[in-house]
Amino acid sequence: MTLRIEEINQRSEADFVSLLDSIFEHSPWVPALVYDRRPFADRESLHREMVNAMRQAPELQRMALLCSHPELAGKEAASGSLTDASQREQAGAGLDQCSSDELKQIQALNQAYRERFEFPFIIAVSGLDKYQIIAAMQRRLGNSRDDEFETALGEVEKIARIRIDALIDD
Repeated sequence: MTLRIEEINQRSEADFVSLLDSIFEHSPWVPALVYDRRPFADRESLHREMVNAMRQAPELQRMALLCSHPELAGKEAASGSLTDASQREQAGAGLDQCSSDELKQIQALNQAYRERFEFPFIIAVSGLDKYQIIAAMQRRLGNSRDDEFETALGEVEKIARIRIDALIDD
């Protein structure tokens, strides 16, 4: 289902937030903050305003946003509890087709990453394969916490853009 930006602009606040709450994983506070900034001219302006709202939020709220993301090929994937968007994105990158050795490697990297940074590894997986994702996990483990916090927020922005583009047809 794709919508036009005009349809989104005309939604009630509850419908607007409900429609856009999956853009930033399990974080309906982001669309709630931008509702009063309507009307949006296009999906780019909606994305920009949502990103600005996320970036201006207190650090604890941004950390909660990062922590709301599932681990790649993690327990949510195994239990079938990923959001529809996350499931499609991870499957598109082949993470649902990992060998047992690849799965063990990703799980070990997920654990090392979470222990080091206190939030899950986040990457916009669209256009990547599992080997590129594993390499990025290994590489980013060497980042400082501040650098990785910013990198993860940047990846959240990319994911939001992909999800907005899938939802809205200009």
